[in-house]
Amino acid sequence: MNNYIEYNDKIAFHPGYYIKEIVDESGLTQEDFAKRLDTTPKNLSLLIRGEQSLSIDIAMKLSRMIGTTVSYWLNLQNSYDALIAEFKSEKELEQEREIFKALDYRYFRENFGLPDLPRKIDDQIVEVRRFLHVSTLSVFAKRDMAVSFRSASVELSNTNIIKANAMVQIAINKALNTNAPKYNKSKFKQMVRYALSLTRNHEDFYPLIRKAFFEAGVILVILPNLPGSKINGATKRLEKNVMLMVNDRRLNADTFWFTLFHEIGHIIHGDYGISFEKETGEKEETADRFAADLLIEPDEYQQFVRGNMFTLTKIREFADLIDRDPGIVLGRLQKDGLVRYDDWELNSLRHKYKVKIS
Repeated sequence: MNNYIEYNDKIAFHPGYYIKEIVDESGLTQEDFAKRLDTTPKNLSLLIRGEQSLSIDIAMKLSRMIGTTVSYWLNLQNSYDALIAEFKSEKELEQEREIFKALDYRYFRENFGLPDLPRKIDDQIVEVRRFLHVSTLSVFAKRDMAVSFRSASVELSNTNIIKANAMVQIAINKALNTNAPKYNKSKFKQMVRYALSLTRNHEDFYPLIRKAFFEAGVILVILPNLPGSKINGATKRLEKNVMLMVNDRRLNADTFWFTLFHEIGHIIHGDYGISFEKETGEKEETADRFAADLLIEPDEYQQFVRGNMFTLTKIREFADLIDRDPGIVLGRLQKDGLVRYDDWELNSLRHKYKVKIS
């Protein structure tokens, strides 16, 4: 390593550069100089080559030996370190520009109020970095950055990983800014039962569920989807709370409620992480079964299926009987292959939610 650095028309010398001059002018060998300085020859050699930072202890010994001030030596080290940091920051920014290509600044501007900065990529990076509370966007390229990706069954590109991590980071930050009671699993189970009673309440269900989960220490966050993230939902155990995130990509009644209860299943089983679309594996299957059985009680569903009458009227009647949104029943029948996805008369049962992002 050099004992000086040149960058952006600036040059800074490591203290070792000056120490070498002093040693050379003294007429002593490095070994003898080290003995007089009360350090080891190896330590002195590392300093001279710029491979070790100058400590306060050595700065003090140099000031006593040569008659300089301690601050003189420490300022040399600080100037050198500052230019090194500036150089590394520029290299880091180059990496961030590559990461930023996977993110859509418009997503942050339109949904979270970041300033309009057309064509000012570096300024956009600064704003997104500040909004996400990270020192560098490069952290989002790391798989399992904030939560477990759970299963390796889904092939994810670097872009998928970056976008997934960014969405989870937004949700975590929102949860950390929410002062909720400590997570209470028993109370959460009660609130989950309460949530089941709201599937037909299309107008007010979201604030009611959010408040109920909040009281149990679970912070529900619904985010606008970042296209390409491939996320269905995510959960994370925080210091005293649990974050539960779903996005607005799946806001038909059946898909929204299934996704929500799928993530609830993960929480109940103590399995935190991201759920990706088309993901498989034992943990995902367990969460799927939890959601399906809670939304429609298995025995009641089997009895309905045995009737083999899946008309608009029959589906509505069954939904009324079990107190569920009829779109949930339709979605289950479609998933099980009992009715076609292209039956437009039945698809009139599906309700599209419009959730206000907060």
